[in-house]
Amino acid sequence: MTLDEDLPTRPIWLTTLADLALLLVGFFVLLQANQVDPDTLAAGFRAGFGVQENAPAMPVDLAAVGGFAPGSAQLPDTAAALGWARTAATDPRTRLRIIGEVDGSAADVDPITGSGPILAADRARAVAAALVSAGAIAPGRVTIATARGQRRAVLSLGYDGGRQ
Repeated sequence: MTLDEDLPTRPIWLTTLADLALLLVGFFVLLQANQVDPDTLAAGFRAGFGVQENAPAMPVDLAAVGGFAPGSAQLPDTAAALGWARTAATDPRTRLRIIGEVDGSAADVDPITGSGPILAADRARAVAAALVSAGAIAPGRVTIATARGQRRAVLSLGYDGGRQ
């Protein structure tokens, strides 16, 4: 066979049939993919990567309550955080994570126990209690954590849950 000779041709319907078969396979894959529960699929992904628990909601907005005195969980002015939380919690899928912080100095510890993490938890709890008592957010949508950084409580808004 030389380069000038034409290769044997295949009928055009064979190409159309192959395209149709691939479209049909893709359609059945799409049907099967829509039958999987999204929570089950996410749990499978987490298990595949060795993660045992749900990750916290991804933060999309932040606010902070600053101005805590060293060694104190007495609330400073929370009006700005309260207004922010009221707006942020209008969507029922949102979750609020409050991270109480201490600055790490020897003066910024709980006066009774001498513990920084306990003081940080007290700061986060005080902010959470103020927000819940003002009706800004339901208690079941609040998570409390502790950290070392500044004398403040950081509020992070995240979305957790399915579609509306």
